[in-house]
Amino acid sequence: MTIPQAPGGQTMTTNGANANHHPTGPLSGMRVIDWTMWQFGPVSTMMLADLGAEVIKVESLDGDHGRQFGRVGGVLSDLPEGVNAYFEGMNRNKYGIALDLKNPKGREIMRKLASKSDVFVENFRKGVAERLGVGYDDLKEVNPTIIYGSASGYGPEGPDSTKPAFALTGEARSGAMWWSGPDNNTPYAVGIADQAAGIMLSYGILGAIVARERYGHGQRVDVSHLGSMIWTRGMQNGISLIQDAEFQRQDWRHAGNVLWNYYECADGEWIAFSMSQGDRYWPAMCRAMDKLEWMEDERFNSLEARYENRDLVIESMAEVFKTRPRAEWEDRLADAGDLIYEKVQRTLELRDDPQVKRNGYMIDFDHPVLGDSEWLQTPVSYSKNPVTTRKMAPAHGEDTETILIDMLGYDWEDIAELQEERVIL
Repeated sequence: MTIPQAPGGQTMTTNGANANHHPTGPLSGMRVIDWTMWQFGPVSTMMLADLGAEVIKVESLDGDHGRQFGRVGGVLSDLPEGVNAYFEGMNRNKYGIALDLKNPKGREIMRKLASKSDVFVENFRKGVAERLGVGYDDLKEVNPTIIYGSASGYGPEGPDSTKPAFALTGEARSGAMWWSGPDNNTPYAVGIADQAAGIMLSYGILGAIVARERYGHGQRVDVSHLGSMIWTRGMQNGISLIQDAEFQRQDWRHAGNVLWNYYECADGEWIAFSMSQGDRYWPAMCRAMDKLEWMEDERFNSLEARYENRDLVIESMAEVFKTRPRAEWEDRLADAGDLIYEKVQRTLELRDDPQVKRNGYMIDFDHPVLGDSEWLQTPVSYSKNPVTTRKMAPAHGEDTETILIDMLGYDWEDIAELQEERVIL
C-alpha cells in the first residue's frame, strides 16, 4: 500500500527542538491536525506521530489544560519552569500552534489547516466542534477525503452522548471499577481508560487510512471511553454475558486459581504467577517450594481441590514465599521447570531492565531542557520503518508563525495583524 503524501507537501521543519533525523515511520508524509487536550486524544495523535506522521497540535490561547496537570491533579514537580511531565509524555513529536477558534479568523486558519491535512482529531464535548465550525461536515467541505477522529466519553449517540466525561467516568460506567481491586465490593480505579481509549482511537484512524487508500473516501471515526473500557475487558465481559453471571473479582487472597496469583517474598518484594493449566505446573511448583507432600495431599493435588480449598492453599503458599527473598525464589523457580512467573516491578526499575532496553520500550533521549532523559516509546517494532522519538513536546504556540507562513502562505504583516487581534499568540 502506498501512503498518500500530506496535501500540504513536504514535512515541515521548525526552529527550536527539531529532529536530528527525518521521520522514517510508516506514516511519514501524512499530516494530522491534533485539536485535543488532556490524555485520551493526545495519546492517539502521539502514537501517529511516533509512526512518522507530521502532527500539528492546535491549542487555545490559554493552552491545553494538560500543561497544568500537576497543579490540577495534586502532583508536585521540581522540573524547570514550563516543562510538565504529564504534557511531555502525551505530546512528543508534535508541532504546536495556538489559535482563538472563537474568532472567525482563527476558524479560517483551522479550516485551511484541515484542507492541507490527512487526519483531524478532536476530543471535545458533543456539539463544541460544530458550534465552532470545525465539525466533520464543516471540514469535509474543504477536504472531502479527510479522516475525522472524534474522542468522547460515551459515544456519539444515545441519551448520555452530551455528558462531560473524564477517564474515571469511563472506568465507572464500563464496569472496570467493579472488576478490579479487593473483593470487599469497594470500587477501584484501574487508571487506564485514557490510554486504552487513545490506543483504540489510533486503531480506528489507521483503519480509516487503509479504507481511504482502497476506496478513495474519508470518513468520521468515533471512539469513546465507555466502549473502549468495555472492550478492554473483553474476555471477562464475554464470559459474563454468555453465562449470565458476574465475573468475580480476583483478590489475591481468594484467587480461583492459586497459580494465577501473586505472593509476597521475605524482602517485601512480590512475584506473580500466570499459569492457567494448574495441574500441568503443580508438581514443579511443589518442587520449587520444597513441598513435595502437597502433590499427594487431597486438598492440594488437583485443580478442583485447590479451588475448593483456595483460601487454605493460598495462605499456605503465602507462608512459604515469605521464607525467602525474591531473588532466591526466582532461582528456585527457574531450576524447578518451565514455570511461568515474573517479578513485580516498580516504574523506576524499568530503567535498568535489559529486556525493556533491548526492545526499545524505553529509550534514552537528549531533551533540550532536561538533558539526558528516558522516554517511553510506542511498543511497536517494524523491520523496515522504525518508530522514532524525534522531538520534545512543543512549547505553547511554538510553531505558529512557521506554520502560518510556510504552510498556509501568510506573511509577516498578516502575522502582526493576527497577533494584534489576539487570534494567535
